[in-house]
Amino acid sequence: MNKKKHIFHPLIIAMLFLGACNLPSGSQSEEAGLTAAAQTVEALLSATPAITNTNSPLPVTETLTPTPLTINTNTPIASATSNCNVMQFVSDVTIPDGTIITPGQTFTKTWRLRNGGTCTWTPAYAIVFSDGNSMNGPTTQALAGNVNPGQTVDISVNLTAPATPGDYTGSWKIRDAAGVLFGRFYVQIKSQNPATATNTSAPPFAVTSVNFTNSGGCGNFTATANITTNGAGTVNFHWIRSDGATPPVPPALVFASAGTQSVNISWATTAAGTHWFDVYIDSPNNQQFGRASFTCP
Repeated sequence: MNKKKHIFHPLIIAMLFLGACNLPSGSQSEEAGLTAAAQTVEALLSATPAITNTNSPLPVTETLTPTPLTINTNTPIASATSNCNVMQFVSDVTIPDGTIITPGQTFTKTWRLRNGGTCTWTPAYAIVFSDGNSMNGPTTQALAGNVNPGQTVDISVNLTAPATPGDYTGSWKIRDAAGVLFGRFYVQIKSQNPATATNTSAPPFAVTSVNFTNSGGCGNFTATANITTNGAGTVNFHWIRSDGATPPVPPALVFASAGTQSVNISWATTAAGTHWFDVYIDSPNNQQFGRASFTCP
């Protein structure tokens, strides 16, 4: 409500009373005076300008409600690549790469492989020929038993050197129970006729046997290999260890005549399980002999 309007009205009323006092006496005069006063009031009210409130109301400000951050909890977290089936090549137990084999001759190739994954290889797993020359080997061959993660296994296939002389390579892989292939291992040979011996009356120089004697045990195991030959010559060999480690290559053994020489190797381990050493004759045989085993604890 405008406060100025309240102040103005009492002033008008006061002026009317003053005017009325100056009017002539008598009823008609009083009536006429009242009428004139009323008209004067009406005229003053009409002449009084209306007071307008010029204060414009403040605009309504919209309240913005912040939108909460939405986190999508349904997005899967990327996982590491599966390492269920992992094959690690350890060594060629027989027939090292480049071995010379007479055309048409049968031979047995053996690989030592380690299960480097997290899944057990079962008899539902098999080796399958992959590429190269199969050398009359099997297309598939099931594993003989379980190979647990971390364990090694010797896998052998019977092959035949191609009749045509030349260099040949054949590759195999492992197939799991679901039919998925993994790993790769191969055989590489030279199919050719051996040089003609100058003395056909004597057999070619070779290692005829390797016998083992063991001493010590868990924590301090020593294997002794007794290597026997059929004549004079030089024997090159190396040790193979069950954990895949590569022992230093020992010096060659020189035989002046047929006989036996002994070599030994030690292993200080307390790891639980069965451990072993093999001897592989690189020359002249290209052949593995025997095994010295011990168990911890």
